[in-house]
Amino acid sequence: MAVLDHKRRAALALDVASSPAALDLRAVRREVDAALATFLDAKEQSAPGPELTSLIAQLRTFLTGGKRLRPLLCMCGWYAGGGEGDHSPAVRAAAGLELFQAFALIHDDVMDASDTRRGRPSAHRALAAAYTAGGGPADRAAEHGLGAAVLLGDLALIWSDELLRGAGLTVRSPERVLPLLDEMRGEVLYGQYLDLQTTGRLSGDVDTAARVIRYKTAKYTVERPLHIGAALAGATPRVDAALSAFALPLGDAFQLRDDLLGVFGDPQQTGKSVLDDLRTGKATVLMALAVQRASRSELRSLRARFGKPNLDERDADVVRSVLDRTGARQAVEEMIRDRRDEALTALDHAPFPAAAVAALRDIAGSATARHA
Repeated sequence: MAVLDHKRRAALALDVASSPAALDLRAVRREVDAALATFLDAKEQSAPGPELTSLIAQLRTFLTGGKRLRPLLCMCGWYAGGGEGDHSPAVRAAAGLELFQAFALIHDDVMDASDTRRGRPSAHRALAAAYTAGGGPADRAAEHGLGAAVLLGDLALIWSDELLRGAGLTVRSPERVLPLLDEMRGEVLYGQYLDLQTTGRLSGDVDTAARVIRYKTAKYTVERPLHIGAALAGATPRVDAALSAFALPLGDAFQLRDDLLGVFGDPQQTGKSVLDDLRTGKATVLMALAVQRASRSELRSLRARFGKPNLDERDADVVRSVLDRTGARQAVEEMIRDRRDEALTALDHAPFPAAAVAALRDIAGSATARHA
């Protein structure tokens, strides 16, 4: 979030006009950051003790540097749905989505035993370090870090609900907004469990890997944030359908790019190790395609390394060479391009204001061609 000073917050609220000729995504991000900072300030001031204040500080740090993709899409949904006038409910909902994402990532790092997130120690690692720095015994640090991270994720979830439901209740039709929140949460947890079920299994099952993407990313990251923003604006079913036509292929492409970066990316740019996905045995479309196309010797090579906790850079290079030789890497690049094009085509006749269309095109480009 880049924690904001008090003097800037009032000015940030004026950065986005209610009916813009062009939607300034950077200004939208600043508004969401300001809403998050203000919310956490209030929680800090009412904290019952310094222990909760320290957790809030960890949450602020964790929020720093995120892409804010879900909040940006929520605001795009607001404008796509014809939102005008006071857009503060949409900003509040967008901030709530970012807190929900914090919950999901903190717990995800616990499940994956990830050491880093956004170029810094993951929450459970940071909390373990804070525990020993505060005088806690070193032999309990890891256990404490995991437990505290679960609680920190729970806290982000609770506060996300407070922001999201508060935003929904400020519009005329909360019955449209609140069910979307419940659906989003159920969908992403299903996708996460499906991901957990398939992790560590070297398989050529592309369909199941694609289903993980659809629920864990496409619907959660792109479709539901757009729908929530549109619902806050009172959008029609026609708008919702057009948003889905854009969102689902883009969400698939976004996760496919993420899976490529998880193996071939630059850690300096992604903020995460390129060994984590291979060490945990993440069952991606990329890996499933390689299994389908691999020779017997290549398959043996993959089996000897995939999901190996002590996999090193040399092992990873062997896996990367198989992904290249089998054409799996190139096939995923083609899938990304096809799905991005499908999403952009869906915008050609979408019933959205021009500013929303332009912003969504911008997001589609950055989400699929990114290096981090």
